[in-house]
Amino acid sequence: MRIADIESHIDHELVSKTQIAELISKVAAQVSRDYEGKDLLLLAVLKGAVNTLAALSQEISIPAQIDFMSLSSYGSGTQSSGTITVRKDLDCSVRGRHILIVEDIIDSGQTLRWLIDELKGRGAASVEVFALLDKVSRHEVQVDVKYPGYVIPDEFVVGFGLDYDEQYRNLDSIAVLKPQEYEHEDQGEQS
Repeated sequence: MRIADIESHIDHELVSKTQIAELISKVAAQVSRDYEGKDLLLLAVLKGAVNTLAALSQEISIPAQIDFMSLSSYGSGTQSSGTITVRKDLDCSVRGRHILIVEDIIDSGQTLRWLIDELKGRGAASVEVFALLDKVSRHEVQVDVKYPGYVIPDEFVVGFGLDYDEQYRNLDSIAVLKPQEYEHEDQGEQS
């Protein structure tokens, strides 16, 4: 898909490239202070949070390992089934480690809540969250976010790792997709 094609699918930009960079720089400085001298593991859930993890890890000034998980809460459609399936697990142990989950977006919070509980159950010393975006109006469960990002309205957003049908992840900002691009489907939870 060409850039001109992508732009024709976008309704408007919600969070600019500059705003993302400023937030990530600020959070990275705080994370570097908070985790100084600790065994820090940055964890992203594939695929949506990869851009956020990459940008954050490059700004952090202390040693940190990165790892990934792939989780699914969907059945055959676009609505969450409520059951979490681990499609790709971590490559390392979390026992005794300080985990920072790097999230692209919090929607219902169900998957994130499950992941926090799972990591604590595996013996992590601490589990905290940085979320670039948060759709507070869609929360179904309470999730504590140590490093909050932008609270956004309940609109279908793409870019900076977020997709619709595996497209638009390569945008360098967060944008609202035109409804006609997805209205033929039930949009469900984003990741």
